[in-house]
Amino acid sequence: MSKPTLLAQLSDLHIGANENGVDPVPHLEAVVEAVLALPNRPDAVLVSGDLTDDGAEPGYRLARELLQRLDAPLHVLPGNHDDRGRLRASFGLPGEGGEPVRYSVDVGELRLVVFDSNVPGQDPGRYDPEQLSWLDAELAAQAERPTLLALHHPPLATGIEEWDGINLEPGQRPLLAEVVARHPQLRGIVGGHLHRVAASALAGVPVLAVPSTYLQARPDFETEGVELLPHPGFALHVLRDGELASQVQSVPL
Repeated sequence: MSKPTLLAQLSDLHIGANENGVDPVPHLEAVVEAVLALPNRPDAVLVSGDLTDDGAEPGYRLARELLQRLDAPLHVLPGNHDDRGRLRASFGLPGEGGEPVRYSVDVGELRLVVFDSNVPGQDPGRYDPEQLSWLDAELAAQAERPTLLALHHPPLATGIEEWDGINLEPGQRPLLAEVVARHPQLRGIVGGHLHRVAASALAGVPVLAVPSTYLQARPDFETEGVELLPHPGFALHVLRDGELASQVQSVPL
């Protein structure tokens, strides 16, 4: 039996926040301990955005210190609350200053493509034409290798118009779908941002929004309200024999 590739995914740490008087640091520490307690050590860790709540440098220092306890390669991307330049400097990401964060890495047999969906100064994400051209070329470069696409804003509908409105600008999902449809090696698309586990598909590829390490959203589909509750969690992606499986684990406090 072949050894699987394991990728842990944490998201929406929001270091520096104080929503409803809740400190995100103990929640992140609990998630880190839960990952360390897994029977199998992950080959790498993906952090899919919003590492800090305010983009301040001290928050990135603290996030890096806590995440380094996992003793695994860290692959980080920005969220709408992040400052690209400070995130880039703190985690040694490729590129310069405030330009989009985008890169690819190999995690065992899995290729991880990191794609920046952020628009500075606003909550909803967008897939700009230049970004989509980069993604198309990056995926084409290794067309035979099982690939996971990671971004902050997941290309799915939530069933609540107001929530969808702060996820993606109108018309963005079809633009990304055109690119995704050309690359059958894509095994999945993963994101964060929604503070809730949500699943869908785009051009036949599974899409998963993973939980926050901080607060989880509980939507009311009639009033379109969203309540935030202190229930941290994380995801684990497993590639074995070319097939990708994703699981989500809640973490007790």
